[in-house]
Amino acid sequence: ETTDGDEGRLRPDMIVRLPGGQQVVVDAKAPLDAYLEAVSAEDDERRSALLADHARHIHDHMKKLGSKNYWREFDQAPEFVVMFLPGENIFGQALAQDPSLIEKGVDEKVIPASPTTLIALLRSVSYGWNQQRLAESAEKISTLGRDLHKRLRIMALHFGELGQNLGRSVDSYNKTVGSLERNVLPQARRFTELGAAVGDGIAELPRVDKAVRSLQAPELLGEGDSVLDGEDGA
Repeated sequence: ETTDGDEGRLRPDMIVRLPGGQQVVVDAKAPLDAYLEAVSAEDDERRSALLADHARHIHDHMKKLGSKNYWREFDQAPEFVVMFLPGENIFGQALAQDPSLIEKGVDEKVIPASPTTLIALLRSVSYGWNQQRLAESAEKISTLGRDLHKRLRIMALHFGELGQNLGRSVDSYNKTVGSLERNVLPQARRFTELGAAVGDGIAELPRVDKAVRSLQAPELLGEGDSVLDGEDGA
């Protein structure tokens, strides 16, 4: 897979696709000529010089990889590129010549990896991303929970207002019934007594004695709040 970058066309040797769409860019073009020549060298002094060249070539390749900014050209890629070295001893000999090689790679955002460490590295990256997604999901759930609680509080206030209005309606009804019984019905019944009424007598209107139930659930009330005073009937 190739992509266009600031340094021209970039072609990583491998893109490891992890769960969730994450991608880790791997480069395997590290120069190995000095190392291979050192392995076959018969002279110790020559071998030491070639291994020193090997470490220097690895460092130079790190700087070259870091300057390409591979991670900017791929979606959901961490800010580093893996420099793969196809042998444990290839990596080990470079470190023996330059023990600070890993730190130098970190400065260039390049992680050197042997076959063994590559697998461990990819597992660590995948785990870290999964933990990040879990944290993001937890934050979203917390936000949704706060929003739901706020909406429930508002709805409880609306129910409280409705209950108060119902209570006032009951009071008005009972007052009207009382006024009817005191001021109107006695006069109307006299028609019956005088034989002037037609049909059945006037029926008594019942009073409404039931109170509106108030909201008492603590989830719907703030500390010291009461949405509506009234009986807590079943």
